[in-house]
Amino acid sequence: MNLIERGAEAEIYLEDDEIIKKRTRKRYRHPEVDRYIREKRTKKEAQITSEVRKVGVPTPIILDIKDFIIKFEYISGNKLKNVFHKLKEEDFKNIGKNIGKIHTKEVVHGDLTTSNILISDKEIYFIDFGLSAHEVHVESRGIDLHVLFQTIRSSHPSYENRIKDIVSGYQEEFKDSEKVLNRVKEIERRGRYVD
Repeated sequence: MNLIERGAEAEIYLEDDEIIKKRTRKRYRHPEVDRYIREKRTKKEAQITSEVRKVGVPTPIILDIKDFIIKFEYISGNKLKNVFHKLKEEDFKNIGKNIGKIHTKEVVHGDLTTSNILISDKEIYFIDFGLSAHEVHVESRGIDLHVLFQTIRSSHPSYENRIKDIVSGYQEEFKDSEKVLNRVKEIERRGRYVD
């Protein structure tokens, strides 16, 4: 197994054209509590990944799940953050449409950044549903979009116009988009007062 990424919650390995995501133990938690939390989060991530895939959101296929380990198909590609400048208007609209599908399924991604969108042969995959949840609140959906928009503004400031393309696709796909987009503006206003 070849370690390719280490995050706060998990280690990601590549082995024989499979991605293995292993939730790591937190030493500050009681071992039984830690095991329970890791198993529960792993099952939830696998369940939600499968749910959004069934409604047409491209995600890696889950090959196996056991305890706190998920095996996914390996998808050769680049994180959106690394190829942002190469994508076209239609690609960003498709990102927005897929976010709309996720929200229509009453799911929020929870960590919607340009690191969790994978571009492969012009297919756009959504990855890492580890912080996702079943959620219908406008605030949670607004936070999903706000996080993505803030990531774009901070990492790709000369491409801020691409946010409009994402919004356009989102509006096409999600019927309550205006409520969510108004909440995004409200979240942004609140953020300005904190600074």
